[in-house]
Amino acid sequence: MLFDDYRISADIKNNLHLLGFRRSTDIQFKSIPSIMKGEDVLAIAQTGTGKTAAFAIPIINKIHSYKTSTRSLGIKCIVMVPTRELALQIGEVFTKIARHTKVTVFSLHGGIEQDRQIKAIQDGIDVLIATPGRMFDLIHQGTIRLSRVSTLVLDEADHMLDLGFIEDIKYVKKMLTSQHQTLFFSATINPVIKKLAFSQVKSSAIRIQISPDDPVSKNVSHFVMFIEMDDKRFFLEKFITDHSDSKIIVFVRTRVRADRVAKAMERVRIVPLTLHGAMDQLERTKIMAAFKKGTPAVLIATDVSARGIDIPNVNYVINYDLPRKPENYVHRVGRTGRGVQKGSAISFCSSSEKTVLDEIQTFLTKKIEVLDVDREEYRQVVESAKKVSSIDALVAEHELWLLEKKKKRKKKPAKKT
Repeated sequence: MLFDDYRISADIKNNLHLLGFRRSTDIQFKSIPSIMKGEDVLAIAQTGTGKTAAFAIPIINKIHSYKTSTRSLGIKCIVMVPTRELALQIGEVFTKIARHTKVTVFSLHGGIEQDRQIKAIQDGIDVLIATPGRMFDLIHQGTIRLSRVSTLVLDEADHMLDLGFIEDIKYVKKMLTSQHQTLFFSATINPVIKKLAFSQVKSSAIRIQISPDDPVSKNVSHFVMFIEMDDKRFFLEKFITDHSDSKIIVFVRTRVRADRVAKAMERVRIVPLTLHGAMDQLERTKIMAAFKKGTPAVLIATDVSARGIDIPNVNYVINYDLPRKPENYVHRVGRTGRGVQKGSAISFCSSSEKTVLDEIQTFLTKKIEVLDVDREEYRQVVESAKKVSSIDALVAEHELWLLEKKKKRKKKPAKKT
């Protein structure tokens, strides 16, 4: 359905046109009418299918329609998200769709000083996109008041509930008006989490599932390669070198692994960005901005950036390490092939990770296509990389020797006359 045919504000239609949104996706087509009617919705759809716009468009339109001026008299909608990056990302989408309307949007998260955030909230906002920690800090301080909130959204709902935020969600819902609307959106959900989600919506809630048999988007071609742990860096180097014009995200399990893989690439003159939860928020924001611009074009990241982050034109996702949780596989590979674009994902699976691969394939209910590497090709990749590494090590050793020699010359005392 064309957005021009929806009964929404002309300003919103114009914003969607400028963003390149012409026709609603399946999740948008099925969700928007129900949300506009005020119904509770629990929606599950693949990553990259436009879930954020599916709830942002009707929420912004509803608030814009009821307001008589740009002045905000209290928060009307809260969108709860699990990560800071996702809060910023969703805030950006809401802001773009709400341009020239009477709706004010604000993203709230930890990792930065509260003072500016408190001032922005006190100045008046309509939509608050927030991570739970900072939001509850400001609720308890009395800065955030929930008396006027009529819509509560949980994005990446499965992760929110899996992290144990169910009591916090119940607490927020108790403070809302009796007529509030609850929206749950996610790409994956298991039976236990689904039961928890159902307990927090009305019995008449609309339940929407898009392509439930295959949680991976049809725009993503995904494969697995069997590579031993100690050899993964050689194959990653070759892949990046062979695809030097591409934008690539490399996922690893831990921040220690992220730093180690980054250093291994730097030794072969590949300079990637790294992103993990131990970094402060300002640094993380700068890294995301740089990667979006494509400078550099390789990002090594932990799962902190696997969920919900919409980075334009990512050509490839490499699972350097397989994820601990099978559902995170879906979120990782969903960083490519977003919208109408095509993308590819390749997982490096070592012998020790085969049980993890089995769990992922059980979750997907299908086998992942194998990219075979014959023994001779495997040997050539490893030996070639080791040879280059040895040469680089000799060059580095020689440069160090020259540097030490130069230092000794400087320290040599001048001859007395």
